[in-house]
Amino acid sequence: MENNNKIWFVIEKSNYGGTTNSYRIEKTANTVEQATTFKVHLDALNDSKNKSYFLASDIDTVLTRVITSHNKAVEEKPLVLKNEFPNEEIPF
Repeated sequence: MENNNKIWFVIEKSNYGGTTNSYRIEKTANTVEQATTFKVHLDALNDSKNKSYFLASDIDTVLTRVITSHNKAVEEKPLVLKNEFPNEEIPF
């Protein structure tokens, strides 16, 4: 049984040659069937290899996809933290 309060998102993922992806909500739907229909039509109309679409049911799903994609993108370039106060005590 579907939760009537759940909103489904069709998310557009774009990457135009950079290392970071951009995401935006392309469509919203009240049921998974409606969201799937939107996604199928957007996929069919998509003529760009730089865009793709996926479904998400809540913000946790969206964030998980974005974080996973980001982690894959920076896998080869790990984050390096620098000490901005090399000879001083950190004030906290």
